[in-house]
Amino acid sequence: MSDGGRDANDTAAADGFEPDPERVEFLRAIADDVRGDTSESKQLANVLYRTSDLYDEREDTSPEEIVRNVKFILEVTERGGLDR
Repeated sequence: MSDGGRDANDTAAADGFEPDPERVEFLRAIADDVRGDTSESKQLANVLYRTSDLYDEREDTSPEEIVRNVKFILEVTERGGLDR
């Protein structure tokens, strides 16, 4: 999506989130390590994965979008899941 000629990657770079494959790999490895059977560990892993998207040049996201996604994840969990 374009915003005045700047795409999300340009905006992310301007905000200090330039593509960084090593950081993406690092954050996703931590997410894999912390993911467990508890809902809390799954939530944390999901947040780390979404955060890593800021540094993944293949992703089109912004910090604001990630905050909205994280809030949604927490709200769904608080309600007991998507099925309820």
